[in-house]
Amino acid sequence: MEDKSHIQLNNLLYSCVYQKQRGFEQFVEEHALGYVKSGEIHLQTGTGATIIKEGSIGLIRRNQLVKSIKVPPEGGEFVSVNIFFGQDFLRRYSIEHDITPGLKYTGEPMRLLPPDPFMKGYFDSLLPYFTHDIQPNASLGELKTKEAVELLLRMGLDFMEFLFDFSEPYKIDLEAYMNRHFMFNVPTLQFAKLTGRSLASFKRDFEKVFQTSPGQWLQQKRLSEAYYQIREKGRKPSDVYLDVGFENLSHFSYTFKKTFGVAPSMV
Repeated sequence: MEDKSHIQLNNLLYSCVYQKQRGFEQFVEEHALGYVKSGEIHLQTGTGATIIKEGSIGLIRRNQLVKSIKVPPEGGEFVSVNIFFGQDFLRRYSIEHDITPGLKYTGEPMRLLPPDPFMKGYFDSLLPYFTHDIQPNASLGELKTKEAVELLLRMGLDFMEFLFDFSEPYKIDLEAYMNRHFMFNVPTLQFAKLTGRSLASFKRDFEKVFQTSPGQWLQQKRLSEAYYQIREKGRKPSDVYLDVGFENLSHFSYTFKKTFGVAPSMV
């Protein structure tokens, strides 16, 4: 049985995993700052793959789709601490510090931070709240969140643009976006939001572009990618189905055989 621990206190999240673990399909709704204390985490976004190694600190923007695999070190455990910056908090902070939101942030959605003893010390200061079962009260949580923002801002002005761009996703090229993100198994409503559309507008535009519904297109696209990965890359069905966006192996195998007339294990 897998031994694991995930503890969330307000906007702080502590993860401890003893075996390699694939994370749930994740829609990152708020900016997240994370520290990998031990092990490493493999992240896949629509723009590519990133490995965050032990001792690294990374920042990811809100409104991102992410797949993750947590990998503990040999004989040890994967441990990470994350802090989330909610939009309400950042708006309050910007008012308190007279920060006027500037231009829309156009940089990388995921940033690995350079080594910094102050940021490292900050995350070390959070660990006792999880390892000693001492839950911070709301005012202390607010102070620790402000401290994280202050540390980011002292590292460079572009972090101000990163954090205080409150604009919502604008209407983007639907075909290009879906072809890059079809393997993320999230509700259609999330795809609509991320392409800058209401759900009704998304479905209407989708049918104009692809001449089919989102559900039918996603299933066919995922099956075609799975067929390619199994037939041309020699991968096992059990290693492929999650990567292409299916939730469980039995449903994938049934749908694959129904579509191609042969079980995925026989391709």
